[in-house]
Amino acid sequence: MAIDFARARPLLKACDLRRLFIEELGWDHAKQSLALTIACQSYELAAFAKKCGVVAYRCQPAKSDSSPIPDRSTRIKIHRELAKTAYEHILVFASIDGVTQVWQWVRRDPGRPIACREHTYHAAQPGDALLQKLQALAVSLEEEEQGVTLPDVTARARAAFDVERVTKRFYDQFQKEHAAFLKFIDGIEAVADREWYASVMLNRLMFVYFIQRKGFLDGDPHYLRNRLTRCQAERGKDKFYSFYRYFLIRLFHEGFGSKTRTTELEKLLGRIPYLNGGLFDVHELEKPERYGKSIQIPDKVFERIFGYFDQYHWHLDERPLRADNEINPDVLGYIFEKYINQKQMGAYYTKEDITGYISQNTVIPFLFDAARAKCKVAFENPKGPTLWNALKDTPDRYIYGAVQKGVELPLPAEIAAGLNDVSKRKAWNKQALPEYGLPTEIWREVVARRQRYEEIKKKLLAGEVRDINDLITLNLDIRQLAQDVIENCEGPELLRAFWHAIENVTILDPTCGSGAFLLAALNILEPLYEACLERMEAFLEDEAAKLEKGKLKRTPHGYPQLPHGKFEDFSKLLDRVAEHPSARYFIFKSIILNNLYGVDIMEEAVEICKLRLFLKLAAQVEP
Repeated sequence: MAIDFARARPLLKACDLRRLFIEELGWDHAKQSLALTIACQSYELAAFAKKCGVVAYRCQPAKSDSSPIPDRSTRIKIHRELAKTAYEHILVFASIDGVTQVWQWVRRDPGRPIACREHTYHAAQPGDALLQKLQALAVSLEEEEQGVTLPDVTARARAAFDVERVTKRFYDQFQKEHAAFLKFIDGIEAVADREWYASVMLNRLMFVYFIQRKGFLDGDPHYLRNRLTRCQAERGKDKFYSFYRYFLIRLFHEGFGSKTRTTELEKLLGRIPYLNGGLFDVHELEKPERYGKSIQIPDKVFERIFGYFDQYHWHLDERPLRADNEINPDVLGYIFEKYINQKQMGAYYTKEDITGYISQNTVIPFLFDAARAKCKVAFENPKGPTLWNALKDTPDRYIYGAVQKGVELPLPAEIAAGLNDVSKRKAWNKQALPEYGLPTEIWREVVARRQRYEEIKKKLLAGEVRDINDLITLNLDIRQLAQDVIENCEGPELLRAFWHAIENVTILDPTCGSGAFLLAALNILEPLYEACLERMEAFLEDEAAKLEKGKLKRTPHGYPQLPHGKFEDFSKLLDRVAEHPSARYFIFKSIILNNLYGVDIMEEAVEICKLRLFLKLAAQVEP
């Protein structure tokens, strides 16, 4: 549903949030209110709209409050308290006159730490960037009649990052297409070499399908299909030179693989980028001393493979797959490791939960140790709180939800009877009720897990966990702690320590394959980079709010220049970030160029790894 920006803009500018959500977004009326106390300061939250269990609140301070919008650290604390009452919510912090608004929501992505995301709006701005986000929340009458659920609304509200496996349907068909493709390769006699070259060609074609969808190839989202049709119309089908020999080989080697192009070549290929990736170099099998110009592949093979690929929507951007005809870049690594090289090279696809677990439990402890060396007082302060207090203050936040399953419910009488009397444990070997147990758990396992939960929580409440390695031993949510520590840095010294640790960490995978572990490491670092940059910006704005605005200078990109060079390193870094297409582009570029390294005995694997990382970066750029 598209909202009318002409009607929505004045409502946003006037901070008329109730009318904006109800009249333009199709949400329902909400009137509940809530009073919260954070650090002896009271805040009133008033709900102005709701939809299927998601409630939108406005937090407006009293008129006597000299600081109309609380700082970021306080805003996060308000969110946490509100989540106890309204788990799924949108929270708007507004000044008394509504001129300044900070919109806050929570990103809850599978396998990633919970993170607050904020958008600051000033009435002097057109507001289109914010309205574009709010448009995703709009519910039409037709959708309402068909039935809108809580998952529907939360899916629209969150900024989703999910790493999905390739669909089984695509994978099963890919095997058949691979087998059919290699049968029509002429000029390569050895079966193993023919299978290898089929893999090379399909990898190249899949990569092209991703970037053509983004419009990088002559602005044509159907570039390959249209060039095949054009080639056949101009030169005849399989006449003289086939599409493979006349167009594709030149596209790969002279187009993607070379910076210098003749006028004739530019006319043939159109506007395409130079890709510094070995996948498009002359392959070993394509060299004159091997098979060279003897290789031929008829047009009908590409008609078939394009027909197969055209059944799918190739998404280069970061989004969860919502249907079984959607494909994301991770298909490259999955196909490469799962099928193409598995038999010959013994390469196996490592699932995301494994790569994620290993990466987070090696990278994050290193970052904490590096930050501790630079800012020891934040970790060991005998006279005041330390960052470990987060574990003591909100222990359940760092205990995985699976461990907490059903612990708030009293055990059934027949199960509880066996806690102190072994003879009454006959029912303990039965399947546990779903509200108490995880899938396949019996009552004996439920009891053991609940006892484990109580032991861990007791340690956290007692403040006994004061080392990052203890979180690994106790299987706590180490990523959530890292995210929270950065988001809640009360002083710049700790933030600087973490930032320098993050930007300088070197991660090497000595057997990188197609990049499963390096992509997992990127997934670990990306939200931490983002949290650091957002906290720096919040430090600048919070300090600027204390000063007279008329005397405050700003950098070329609008960041406050504080007196005496305070936080000057923050403003310079944020200015440098602003010179990139987006903050996310800066983050991905920094991680890929500065943090990640990989080698492998198989050169092709390294090239697939580099291209998968390149696709991650390319997704952040508009053509």
